[in-house]
Amino acid sequence: MMNAPASAGLALVPMLEADVDEVYALECSVFPHPWSRANFADSLAAGYDAWLLRDPLGELAGYFLLMYALDEAHLLDVAVAGERHGTGLGRYLLETLCARARAMGAGSVLLEVRPTNERAVAVYKRFGFDEIGRRKGYYPAHEGKREDAIVMRHTL
Repeated sequence: MMNAPASAGLALVPMLEADVDEVYALECSVFPHPWSRANFADSLAAGYDAWLLRDPLGELAGYFLLMYALDEAHLLDVAVAGERHGTGLGRYLLETLCARARAMGAGSVLLEVRPTNERAVAVYKRFGFDEIGRRKGYYPAHEGKREDAIVMRHTL
């Protein structure tokens, strides 16, 4: 697995149950429809591959969670702290999770993303993810409505 850029002094560490409240707080700060705290706790209990990116002061800069099924990895959630958007950490997390998936025997990484999350869609496309489909009404949206998901794949 790749190491965090030395110049940034960042460290990639496994997510633990003790980190869930902090991860949930970051999730709520960057997503209008965040995962629940229980989603994170359940993901850890299920043994999903969950990692944090911390700065030298121990501040949470980002995280990702992967689930493996046969020869594919499914990116369940990835986020970068809002004040760190545009610094390359999103790309770094994608590089890291792809390297991790490859090491676990995956041939590709799948993800779902909201079409309205244009910034994320652009990051994924620049990284080399391709749209392979749509899931109708996949995400909850405002006022009880639903939003489709773009399904994307990156071949490793």
